Amino acid sequence: MGKSTKKERFFEESLKLIHEKGYKATTMRDIAEKLNFKVANVYNYIDSKQALLETYLFDISNEFLDSIELIMDSSYAPDEKLRLIISVHIQMISKKPYELSLLVNEWRNLEDPKRGELLYLKKKYNKKVREIIIAGMEQGKFRVMDPDFATLTFLSSLRWLYDKYTDANDKNANTNRIEIEKQLTDFIFLGMGKH
Repeated sequence: MGKSTKKERFFEESLKLIHEKGYKATTMRDIAEKLNFKVANVYNYIDSKQALLETYLFDISNEFLDSIELIMDSSYAPDEKLRLIISVHIQMISKKPYELSLLVNEWRNLEDPKRGELLYLKKKYNKKVREIIIAGMEQGKFRVMDPDFATLTFLSSLRWLYDKYTDANDKNANTNRIEIEKQLTDFIFLGMGKH
């Protein structure tokens, strides 16, 4: 087994363990035991548990921001932009469900100033989604409603999706990305569409 494969396995197993036990309950010893490492060997891959959390949260947050910047800069109408946001979320969740689980459940465990920095990125992303929703209302693509409520509801419908990909006990879970995207898009647009 090559070094890069061991490193990839280390991060993959660490993520799963934090997802299962929670960030606070997971220790460096737990990570070492899961991988049959000595505790000292864990530090070959990360400086601390906090550094591990920071890396994952900022990497995934920046990926989301990069994607929404591209969507915002596109010439598409607001409804198409929202469809693209749904698609990007589902693609990322299907590829990185444990990172998304951390972003949804564990961001509060970041220490300041990193926690403040992450909240800033989160607000920046939410603001861009809100701008798209407002533009859609102004152009008659969506029914007129409270933009803050619409933004919160839209984003909330996307956040839980990581669970479809992390629930090892649900053997019947439909994880077909295309089907999930279609069902979720239909559901969201039924609520936001003009009545």
